[in-house]
Amino acid sequence: MTAAPRFDPSLLGLKPRAPVLFGVPAPAPALVERPMAAAPGRTRIWELSKHLHCSIIGTCLSTAELKQILGKTGMIAPGATEHDLHHQGVLLAGRQDGAGKLLHKALDKRHRVTLNQFDKATSVAEIRALWRDAVQRGDIPGAYWAALTHGAATDALVREVFGEVHMLSHLVGAANRADIRRLSALEAENAALQEKLRRQEAQLCHGIAARDAKISDLGAALARRLAETTQDVAPAGEQDMLERLAGDLERRLGVETQRRAAAAQRAEALAEMLRRECLLREAAEQREAALCAELEAVEASLGDDAEAAVALDGRALLYVGGRPAQLGNLRDLSERLGATFLHHDGGVEDRTGLLAGLVSRADIVMFPVDCVSHEAALAVKRLCRQAGKPFLPLRSAGLGSFYAALAGLDAGSAALA
Repeated sequence: MTAAPRFDPSLLGLKPRAPVLFGVPAPAPALVERPMAAAPGRTRIWELSKHLHCSIIGTCLSTAELKQILGKTGMIAPGATEHDLHHQGVLLAGRQDGAGKLLHKALDKRHRVTLNQFDKATSVAEIRALWRDAVQRGDIPGAYWAALTHGAATDALVREVFGEVHMLSHLVGAANRADIRRLSALEAENAALQEKLRRQEAQLCHGIAARDAKISDLGAALARRLAETTQDVAPAGEQDMLERLAGDLERRLGVETQRRAAAAQRAEALAEMLRRECLLREAAEQREAALCAELEAVEASLGDDAEAAVALDGRALLYVGGRPAQLGNLRDLSERLGATFLHHDGGVEDRTGLLAGLVSRADIVMFPVDCVSHEAALAVKRLCRQAGKPFLPLRSAGLGSFYAALAGLDAGSAALA
């Protein structure tokens, strides 16, 4: 993970010449990180700066958990929105009474496992190492609460951790906005093409109607000329005149027929162009929906307990294909969620004969459609149908697609043969 930009203390109203830990003066003229023999008691949430309360409530508690806590304190107004609940939670965090203690106790209970891990740390370096490991694993909420309230945490470390969480929220929001802008541009382009096609179809219909009217007028004119010539033209010159009229009408009819054929071909080309644009729009909408689902899963991993939300109960996952550099993260995530991770590279180095045995051991088989050979994908589908095992194609080989698939996994979520 790329290191987050350094946090600027002036964003919280801190003066550079007099270091202040989020509203509390530092004990020394400069921030000095030094190991401590034993960490003092953990910091209570109301003892932290009010500038930290917003990020703690938004990152370390889900909306449902916050609503349950506020319900016990009687602070929920009828018709309150999620933003209203968040605002009430931030206010509750600054209170040193029974309600504030209830909030602190709920946070401790929610992240008890992570707190036990951080309690073993006795120095700033050890706390920072645990925080870095949690960021790499995507376990942000518990590690954020544990690092901020640890007795050995210095003001510099608190600023560093807060700055990384602050920048993560910007990165997630920016990625979502970019996908929405791309979809809006495709929709606008599709609307313009549909309007263009409508105008051209109207022009074609008008041209065909004008052509038919012209042919009708020429037929009427020919009938009148024939009626006139039968009286005025001598029998010897009548045949020549009729042949000239017939030739002229045939020439005009040929020209109009060619124009109609060209117009029909142009209409077919425009209809095919519109069909392709509709397919592109549908594909973009599907990709946008998949990205939104993955983004929601990633955000849920930041705000909710991933182990509680995704319980795989010891199931065996077979992952076929993928990128070798990503396999360690996939394995760590699977084992952290209680699953056994099996892998086969689709025949690059592993023998294809091993695939059938791995399929028989797995409860579900996954493969990224953008990083697996066509032959391996067909073999996985065939073996899963034969063994009656579910298989799940993934949009990409990224960690987000894998986690989103795990988050939405249930007994009937995968396609069966």
